[in-house]
Amino acid sequence: MSSSSTATAPSSGPLKVWLEKDDRLLRLRLARPKANIVDAQMIEALSAAFDKHLGSAKLSAVLVDAEGPHFSFGASVAEHMPDQCEAMLKSLHSLIIQMLDCPVPILVAIQGQCLGGGLEVALAGNLLFCQPDANLGQPEIKLAVFAPAASCLLPERIGQSQAEDLLFSGRSINGNEALAIGLVNEVNDDPSAAAEAYFDNHLSQGSASSLRFAVKAVRADPVERIKNKLAQVEALYLQELMATHDAVEGLQAFVEKRAANWEHR
Repeated sequence: MSSSSTATAPSSGPLKVWLEKDDRLLRLRLARPKANIVDAQMIEALSAAFDKHLGSAKLSAVLVDAEGPHFSFGASVAEHMPDQCEAMLKSLHSLIIQMLDCPVPILVAIQGQCLGGGLEVALAGNLLFCQPDANLGQPEIKLAVFAPAASCLLPERIGQSQAEDLLFSGRSINGNEALAIGLVNEVNDDPSAAAEAYFDNHLSQGSASSLRFAVKAVRADPVERIKNKLAQVEALYLQELMATHDAVEGLQAFVEKRAANWEHR
């Protein structure tokens, strides 16, 4: 945490929330190591923090990072089961849209594992900083499901072919490969410090008001595309994918810690 004398004390719970840099930087820290699972409680805490603080005229940026060795293992697999997946997806996608509509830049600092729903949350930010040996991926296809938000966010960030590679294979990449394909903006052994330095060097001295116009201008087209596509892929996931044998089998096999029995239907 910054030693700035203007920092407020972080709140407790699954998410630590505080302001620093004369209240111009909002800090959001996932605080349930080591997994930092993006479940209903974490999603609610993130959404509430954005609701509470984004109206401040002084605010110039948000920095999202995480306690422990890993950014996030991803979403709760139990909440992906048929009886819970609709509520889970809708709340996660609402948070993604809330982040896409954020009027100031969101900086994300990634260490260790950043997978599944955890990477989707990171991708909804603007500038990503990560450790060289971080592990980023969307492994959902290995459970016979797909990542709705990442299906919309990744092509906008890294292009269609690179996005398809990650989404179809479910493979993970390290920070250096993520930098090479444009998934992250900077690789650093201390990504939180790198993100804070970016704020200090590039965002802290300017007009918060004008920065908001810059964010709105550059994000207008991609955000509109992502919102439209997200509604379509959410329906595809809930109405078609979850009606298949293999999607339910893949999730159940993971929860039950056994090999899946694919029937290819």
